[in-house]
Amino acid sequence: MRIFLHCLLLLFLMLVSCTNQVPEVFTPVNKAAKIYPDYHSITIPYNIAPLNFRINEDADDYITKIYSFKEKGMIIKGKIIQIEIKEWKKLLDENKGQTLYIDIYIRKAKVWYKFLPMKNFIASEPIDGFISYRLIEPSYVTYEVMSINQRNLTNFDEREIYNNFSLSSGDKGQCINCHSFQNYRTSNMQMHVRERLGGTVIVNDGKMEKVNLKTDSTVSAGVYPSWHPTEKLIAYSVNSIGQDFHTKSNEKVEVLDSESQLILYDIVKNEVSYIAKDKSSMQTFPYWSPDGKSLYFASSSYKPKEKGDRGYTDIALNYKAIKYDILRIPFDIKTHRFGKQETVFNASAIGKSATFPRVSPDGKYLLFTMGDYGNFHIWHKSSDLYLMNLQSGDVRNLKELNSADVESYHSWSSNGRWIIFSTRRDDGSYTRLYIAYFDKKGQAHKPFILPQKNPDFYKQFFKSYNIPEFTIEPVRLTSMDFLNTIKENPKIAKFVK
Repeated sequence: MRIFLHCLLLLFLMLVSCTNQVPEVFTPVNKAAKIYPDYHSITIPYNIAPLNFRINEDADDYITKIYSFKEKGMIIKGKIIQIEIKEWKKLLDENKGQTLYIDIYIRKAKVWYKFLPMKNFIASEPIDGFISYRLIEPSYVTYEVMSINQRNLTNFDEREIYNNFSLSSGDKGQCINCHSFQNYRTSNMQMHVRERLGGTVIVNDGKMEKVNLKTDSTVSAGVYPSWHPTEKLIAYSVNSIGQDFHTKSNEKVEVLDSESQLILYDIVKNEVSYIAKDKSSMQTFPYWSPDGKSLYFASSSYKPKEKGDRGYTDIALNYKAIKYDILRIPFDIKTHRFGKQETVFNASAIGKSATFPRVSPDGKYLLFTMGDYGNFHIWHKSSDLYLMNLQSGDVRNLKELNSADVESYHSWSSNGRWIIFSTRRDDGSYTRLYIAYFDKKGQAHKPFILPQKNPDFYKQFFKSYNIPEFTIEPVRLTSMDFLNTIKENPKIAKFVK
């Protein structure tokens, strides 16, 4: 009789393992299953692409059930969980504001085990449909091979906006960077082309042209940009940039400004003017408030250690003494005139350096990075994300988003409910993009990595993500449109006092 019952149980287990049904007989495991990427206890948009993952538990068989309290959901067999997009979208769309459950079962020999269920919250607010970013290899030998790409966040579609390898040849390399958009729309956008066929490509109402923003009165062409939310104006920093390479430090590269100021470019008039020229300070990373009435930026009042003008040698030797504060300057939209600047956050007073100011779309919060020194925090392990309440002035470390490694460039979604930022938390070398929910109470939730169709994608992808920017629509111009415009001679911008 015992042999007969044993055979029946074995037959039952074999049938379960051959069908997409969860086991009815199992041993509970009082812990969560190990998976990659980490999609445990997160808040997700109802329109996000499937969160595909790998189960990192040794077993002979695997069954996963994904469901809500009112939906049967789906059952997936195997160690690699790749979710069908149509079913996933239906499940999330019908369960906004509810919990998404994921049950993981594994079989070892003849015994099934069930881990504690994963519980993720489905937010009622959507994420913007697209992000654009630069893909770059973290090597200065092959920097010519880079592209600006666009990803559809509701699925896994990705396309190149422009690849600089198209117009690079041998030692005639070309760098592309600093893509940006006006008010989350792509009909007005810009990006820089450096070195070969250099210039700034500006798309104005869907029409593209190349402009040379370097004038005899500025130290460089426009570098870090910010579109005014309503006007045909772009605020830029103009920077004299250098790089130092270290052999002993864990932070191998230091990017430094020996001079930087802010300019305003009037697209309609093709005119460049200074915003607040102050040679006693270095000003960089401008960013408009959502109402367009203020411009935020980072500013350093570093004084040279030796007598004389501030020079690159002095900057390079004393780079850890350079600290930046967050400043703000009012702007009159009717007259296009700036007022008197004021300090918003005095980071240098506490021995820190703050950069990348970004105001939330509702104007209530200022998100920025803060590290021990300098302005190029993408290289600094001390760099973390901080949040200022602009109404109360309170500042706090966003510990729920930060890691032991670099957190740097960040952007708000158009509804202010989602933050995307770059981090090197995974391996310390490659920059990846993480997404986090930001609720109405001003709290950030546990971040998750940008989903990919193949869960092992990031273990096989040897490029870094740079400058993630949300948009509510795709870039409609083609790579060929950009290529043909870059080949053209640039229009020369005029400087006005």
